[in-house]
Order: sequence, then C-alpha cells, then structure tokens
Amino acid sequence: MSFVESESRLDPIIDSFERTHNNLRIGITDRCNIRCFYCMPNENIKFLQHKDILTFEEITRFVRVVASAGVNRLRLTGGEPLVRSQLPTLVEMLAAIDGIEDIAMTTNGILLAKHAQDLRNAGLDRLNISLDTINPITFERIARRKGLEQVFEGISAARDAGFARIRINAVAITGIAETEAIPLARFCRDNDLELRFIEFMPLDAEKNWDKPQVITGDTIRKLIESEIGKLESVPPLYPSQPATDFRYLDGKGRLGFIDPISQPFCSNCNRMRITAEGKLRNCLFSTVEWDLRSILRNPDSTDAEILNCVRESIAAKKAGHGIDSEDFQRPRKSMHQIGG
Repeated sequence: MSFVESESRLDPIIDSFERTHNNLRIGITDRCNIRCFYCMPNENIKFLQHKDILTFEEITRFVRVVASAGVNRLRLTGGEPLVRSQLPTLVEMLAAIDGIEDIAMTTNGILLAKHAQDLRNAGLDRLNISLDTINPITFERIARRKGLEQVFEGISAARDAGFARIRINAVAITGIAETEAIPLARFCRDNDLELRFIEFMPLDAEKNWDKPQVITGDTIRKLIESEIGKLESVPPLYPSQPATDFRYLDGKGRLGFIDPISQPFCSNCNRMRITAEGKLRNCLFSTVEWDLRSILRNPDSTDAEILNCVRESIAAKKAGHGIDSEDFQRPRKSMHQIGG
C-alpha cells in the first residue's frame, strides 16, 4: 500500500521562501491547431511522439500523489488541450481524486463547441479562453490561422454547458493592443465575460520578444478607463492568484491584469508545472527540469519517490523569474512546450 492510500494528508510542498505550492499546471500536449507568434513557431515544428507524452493513468497517479500533500487546484494546458482525444475522460479521472477542489482549462476555444458539455459533465469547473482580438484580420495575423468564428461558437457553447465566470485571456503586445483592447473589452462587457490582459513574456519560440513590445497592464487599464469607464480594484478571489482584479464602477463587468514584467508577483507564487512529456518545472521561466516520467514509468517506483522528486524541485525554486536581471536566461522551450 502506498503512503498516499495509507495516510490522509502529508506535509505541504513548501519552498525555501515559505511559499506553499497547491496549484499544478498540467501540460496535456505540445500540439496546437493554430500558431500564435507569441507561443510557437509557424512551421517546421518537431512535436512529441505520442509514446513520449504522459498517459492519462500516469497523470492521474501523479496528481493523486501531490494531492496527498495539499495540491488542490489543477489547470489543464497545452499546446491546445482539446487536440488530445478523450480529454473528458482525463477530467473525470482527476475530479475523482480526493482533495482536488478545482479543475480549470486554458483553451484557444476553436474546438470547444464540440466538447464543452462533455467537459462540464466530466467535472471541469472553469474555463479560460485565449482571445487577443475580435477582428478576424488581426486574429489571423496573430494566430497565423483562421478560426475566430469557431472561438465565438465555443464561448457560446461553454455558456450553454453551464460554465460560469468564463475568462478571456488576451496577450497585450505593443502595436496590437492599442487598437484591439477596447473592442475586446466592450465585447467581454456585453457578453458577461471576465477579461484578463497578460503582458507579453519572453516565451515565444521564434525568440523575437523584446521589452519594448511589452505594453503594461497599467497602460491598458488607463486606456480602458479613458474609453469605456472608470475601474475600481477588488480583492482577489485567491491570495496567490497572478491577476490584479478590477470592476467597472457602473457594475457591468470585471477585468484583471497579469503583469509579470512590470509588476512581478513571484513572492506569492504557488504554482508548479508538469509538461506533456513528464518534466516538472518549478517556474514558468525555469531553465531546469526534473524528470518525473522515468519515475512514473518505472514499475518499481513508489509514490514516495514521486513526491521526493517534487519536493526537490520546489526546494530549488528561485525567489523570482529574474527577467530584469543581467544574468536572466530565456528558457529553451517555448510556451506550447511548457504549458501556460
């Protein structure tokens, strides 16, 4: 009998800066059906082979182990998680794990209309939909593929399936956000969607990121206030959430700003990530990974070995991502390989 089965709860996963880690991002696949320039290359991509990505059973075992040490919030990411077949089955497996309180997913929404109800029935609690613009020309410029109408259909299907507080994630990039932020904000207000702007991060596969391309959350907020209406800050739903939340003074809608470049939130970070190929990362910008797949695929491995690997990784976590420091090194992997 493993310790996960024999004990109700183990010591929490805490790093050397006293940050308790209860939030796990799970990369389901490195594949995607669009090619957003801030995430992945446009062509000549070498994807993982199916045998190299974690099975649903391996993911479930890992989650069960870390849940015994207090992990209670999960987010499924990609690539695009919905390109992996039978995803509702995985959601159902994860929802059945003792201690898991919240399962969310980040998706580009293109395949969502087909799967929204099955995901909701399986136990998916929340949805974040990546959408940077409601202009089809700009959408294709960013995604390098068509698909905006399918995203709109996915949003509608998600609402019909019973998902509440659907969030829209928009990456704010200089030269795009100045014209796209206001129409997107109006769209979200009119459709009861919670909008979050995310500062452009150095995780693009083609390595074109440069700090002048970052349009800050503060800049976007002032633009929205000048064009739509005044905002007031509201308390966070969760102490460790990365977003600073606001609501319109007229009561019609909320929005948030995730500002990892201009206002890093590393001091409150409670997140760790496992990639589709089973590599554990203690930070989105980490240049080091811990190999969990080899442990999970060893027939003689114990749950204790898995958790010890996790604790070792989290113990090595740095105080912050260090983007502004002189010795900052960009991760070798891009966003679609890491998982958002």
